[in-house]
Amino acid sequence: MLPLPAVAQEAPQAATGPNAQGDVSVTIYNNDVALVQDVRTLNLANGRVQQSFPDVSAAIRPETVSLAVPDAQIVEQNFDYDLLSPSSLMEKAVGETITLVRTNPATGAETRERARVLAVNGGVVLDIGGRIEVLRDDGLPVRAVFDRVPESLRARPTLSVMLASTRAGARPAALSYLSRGLGWSADYVALFDDKSGRIDVQGWVTLRNTSGTTFSNAKTLLVAGEVGSSEGMNQGMYRPRQPRVITRVRPGTESANREQLGDFYLYPLAERTTIADKQTKQVSFLDVKGATASSAYRFENGWLGSSEEPRSAQSVLRFANSGAAGLGDALPSGTVRVYVRDARGQPQFTGENVIGHTPQGSTIALPTGDAFDVKVQPTTVSRTRISGDRWRTQMRYRLTNARARSVTVELVQSGLQWGDTRVIEDSRKGERTDAGTMTWQVPVPANGETVVTATFDTRF
Repeated sequence: MLPLPAVAQEAPQAATGPNAQGDVSVTIYNNDVALVQDVRTLNLANGRVQQSFPDVSAAIRPETVSLAVPDAQIVEQNFDYDLLSPSSLMEKAVGETITLVRTNPATGAETRERARVLAVNGGVVLDIGGRIEVLRDDGLPVRAVFDRVPESLRARPTLSVMLASTRAGARPAALSYLSRGLGWSADYVALFDDKSGRIDVQGWVTLRNTSGTTFSNAKTLLVAGEVGSSEGMNQGMYRPRQPRVITRVRPGTESANREQLGDFYLYPLAERTTIADKQTKQVSFLDVKGATASSAYRFENGWLGSSEEPRSAQSVLRFANSGAAGLGDALPSGTVRVYVRDARGQPQFTGENVIGHTPQGSTIALPTGDAFDVKVQPTTVSRTRISGDRWRTQMRYRLTNARARSVTVELVQSGLQWGDTRVIEDSRKGERTDAGTMTWQVPVPANGETVVTATFDTRF
């Protein structure tokens, strides 16, 4: 199988002028869907008129197109996505006659031959004056000259519409449609000062455009939230892996001072922007200095299990997005990257994790990695059947701290929802935070250790 040669073209120029879009507004959601609204001025004749709209998204969902034109009705619409390229031009030339121009590498002299294209199946098969020849991609100077560009090929993604106009004259046409290939996410850079208990947070909106079309000077609105969509249902869509250690959020109850659309928050860009195809663009939407924050440690043990070796506690950054704490805004989902200044004053990266869409007033516990100096070893001391299917299990948790200052570890025993589990006694007062979780706040002295014991009554 021969590859299709990369041939040069001498052909009439297709429409490659400036962008044909009008006043463009783009609303981008989080789940690969965007609403494009494009108002263009049309000069229409009276009667039936074929009107083209070049520079629509190449990832348009044609069934979602809506067009409003005063004194005109839509009779038929077509989306022409067969774009002009060397390969598509050659494929459309099957059965047609083209001109081959060969250049002698030694003399530079050109020779021209007329050839009929017989087939384009892994290579180009030609009939040159009754001689059947395969156009080889061997690097020799050859180019194909086409007499014309087929009407079915477009230089740019184009929507064509047949309109029934009741009058002649210029008027605005409001085109709107949904498109794939446009998305956004939030990214946060957090600079944490452990000594002062303060955090500086800068939020960035990252726009991505893989729609095949550039949207010029667009009014851009971002919507935080997952809107319902029938696309991709029952198609085995890929779901990204969840982070190994999830961020824990206690939802807030404050109303954010931000425009909403139904149950979604809106993040309009302050100025119009050009969203170029195959481009990633970042725009700042949050810049807060000196919000309240603190470092913490968390260790979670599975169903009354033992560990042969001590395991690291999680390093956790705690902060809130309440008005009183300093952030004072609803936070769209994204990745929070945490930095801490070293002894020389240089910010150094210490970890990252993901937050979901977070209402204002929430308390956020963001795990950023495993602690080097803070360890926990859970041990099943004894397990005794007390009657029938009832068992009594005694657990010991040894917490060690090699740091030069004391720390507090949130010690969590999870998995307690199975079998009507009850805590009979514990050496330190804990809290049953939910049906499956027992939590202790355990102070561990500098360069020291603390032991917590607990006895559980279970059905298994």
